[in-house]
Amino acid sequence: MKNSKCTAFRINLGCAVLLILIFARVETQLKAQENPAISWKDAQSQEEKWYSVAEAARIADNVVLYQNNNGGWLKNIDMAAPLNEEQKSRLFKEKSRRSGTTIDNGATHTQLGYLAKVITATGGEKYKNPFLKGVDFLLAAQYKNGGWPQFYPLRKGYYEHITFNDGAMIGIMNLLRDISWGKKPYGFVDVGRVEKAKAAVDKGLLVILDMQVMVHGKKTVWCAQHDKDDLSPAKARAYELPSLSGQESVGIVRYLLKVKNPEEDVKEAIRCAVAWFDESKLTGLKVEWVKAEDKPGGRDRIVVQDPEAGPLWARFYEIETNRPMFVGRDGVIHEHLEEIEHERRVGYSYLGNYAEKLLENEYPGWEKKISVMNLNK
Repeated sequence: MKNSKCTAFRINLGCAVLLILIFARVETQLKAQENPAISWKDAQSQEEKWYSVAEAARIADNVVLYQNNNGGWLKNIDMAAPLNEEQKSRLFKEKSRRSGTTIDNGATHTQLGYLAKVITATGGEKYKNPFLKGVDFLLAAQYKNGGWPQFYPLRKGYYEHITFNDGAMIGIMNLLRDISWGKKPYGFVDVGRVEKAKAAVDKGLLVILDMQVMVHGKKTVWCAQHDKDDLSPAKARAYELPSLSGQESVGIVRYLLKVKNPEEDVKEAIRCAVAWFDESKLTGLKVEWVKAEDKPGGRDRIVVQDPEAGPLWARFYEIETNRPMFVGRDGVIHEHLEEIEHERRVGYSYLGNYAEKLLENEYPGWEKKISVMNLNK
């Protein structure tokens, strides 16, 4: 009987503990629903006053913890995710690593942009030194010819190429140009670094103009990455062959559109690129997601005929022929999206309306501004 009572006690105690754990978990979930954690992406685009609140400071603390001692950051990290003490301790110990710091996938320039907003909103000094260290990292990473590699310190392979892919170099150029202009939220940056930032973007502009691909005597657009020495279009991963980029070139043209008092070489680069975009657009096609129960993930991405669809551009065009290229992990060029493996079709962008707004609004607006400037001369 005594053993039965003990057993019953243990069962009741176990049930009580289980109930407490369940209630605690439910309470945590309810609190999370009431106060959902902000994502890193959303944290970068809040109203100015938000950057002075405690949540903004918590994320800024994370950003500083993730910063390597050389001033740069790794890529593909959720800077806004809460960290426990064990994670913070580990990150602090890892700050001395030198490998992996990059400008790929928004790394480094997005962290610096965020820190600048918090610094400006709070007027404090806490995050200023990490910010300045990051700027110094970018200045040191620039090649003498004006380009930026994907990783710094340099990593052997395609990582050494001057990289436009996923907005890498243009992201850096936009940041440094805003600093050189004293644009908000970068007004706190010292004069010495402002001058260095200006010199860096001037060199960057020159190499951008030099890398515009010439085909049959005519300027076109840019490759997603260029050789660091001879500036020619270069291969990166197996499915990223030397080509004309219908996606990355849009960001480059947008950067050029903001050049103040552009010289004739800048105007020519813009107009030639826009002419290429107009000539290279694909019409009557639409990209759709469809159910595909026989495929991993249960879906597929296909191209269908649609006479009402807006213009599309391929991510890659063959340089000599200007034909759209679809390349899978085998490195083989195909003419149609459905000819490459499913994993790449659904996991990579090969077709999009990349230049639609550029052609419809941004470029015409720039031409109007240039006309006004010419009239006022």
